[in-house]
Amino acid sequence: MRRKQLCTEFNFTLPRGLIDSQDRVHRHGVMRLATAKDEIWVQQERVVQDNPAYGALVMLSRVISRLGSLNSVTSEQLEGLVLRDISYLREFYNRINQQGNTHIPTHCPHCDTQFNVRLEFAGE
Repeated sequence: MRRKQLCTEFNFTLPRGLIDSQDRVHRHGVMRLATAKDEIWVQQERVVQDNPAYGALVMLSRVISRLGSLNSVTSEQLEGLVLRDISYLREFYNRINQQGNTHIPTHCPHCDTQFNVRLEFAGE
C-alpha cells in the first residue's frame, strides 16, 4: 500500500505583489506550514515583544519560503505590501495552518471578478 505524503508547502499568488528595490514585482510564492518552533521564535523577537501586532509580519516572513525570484522575505520587506496583499497572506496562512480548507477566495486584479481558487501543492 502506498502511503500518502503530507504536503507542507503551498503555492500562492498575491493580488498586487511585492516591489523590490529594482522595481521588480514579485507575486507568485510558496508558503510552508508553520511549526511550533516558528511560534516560539516569533515570540522571542524583540520587535514582537515591543509591539505584538508585528508578530503577524514576523511569522509570515518565516513561513514564506519563496516570493517571485526571492528565496526568502523579511518582515521589513513585507511592511511595504499593500493591505490587500497582507490580508491575502494572513487568510492564506490561516487556511493552510488552521482550517485545512483547500479553497481561498480571491479576485482577478485585471477585471476585479471574485472567485475561489483551490490551493495548489508546491511541486505538483
